[in-house]
Amino acid sequence: MNQLPTRDEAWNILTKYVTTDHLQRHVLMVEGVMRHFARLYNEDEEAWGILGMLHDIDFELYPEEHLDHAPQILREEGFDEDFIHSVVSHGYGICSDTEPVSNAEKVLFAVDELTGLIYACALMRPSKSVMDLELKSVKKKFKTANFAANVNRQVIQEGAERLGMSLDDLIRETILGMRECADKIGLAGE
Repeated sequence: MNQLPTRDEAWNILTKYVTTDHLQRHVLMVEGVMRHFARLYNEDEEAWGILGMLHDIDFELYPEEHLDHAPQILREEGFDEDFIHSVVSHGYGICSDTEPVSNAEKVLFAVDELTGLIYACALMRPSKSVMDLELKSVKKKFKTANFAANVNRQVIQEGAERLGMSLDDLIRETILGMRECADKIGLAGE
């Protein structure tokens, strides 16, 4: 696929393989944050968004073999090797030895885990919203190992370093990205 699908086409591809609400919500979060960062980097927002949407395409079907099956699925769906590299690189050091190189790959690596932490923080607020979530709240929970214990803080820290960003800036920009898609991910408030 020399040309990426439209967002709607990408969603149709995704939902063939990802059917659970929580995983669909996760990829929508990552898509929104990727779009936000694409604008910060003056890059292709649509391409970054589709990458964010499709990054976990094999997770529901193969959770114990995550990213082992993504290349084949994506090839069958017509994606090129550059796109596949970008998807597989988000698992670097965890379930993949494909290193993130481009800005989009580094951002995806950095925000994949972080969106889960921010989502959990937002749900703890009385508003159940990311709209009034502040950096200090996320930083406090980041330091609390048993809060959202499945979130890999080391990956988030390494992601910030790969981007040459402070952890604070990475968290702040990820919150802003999640605010932009708050309606889609159920974090706009009650």
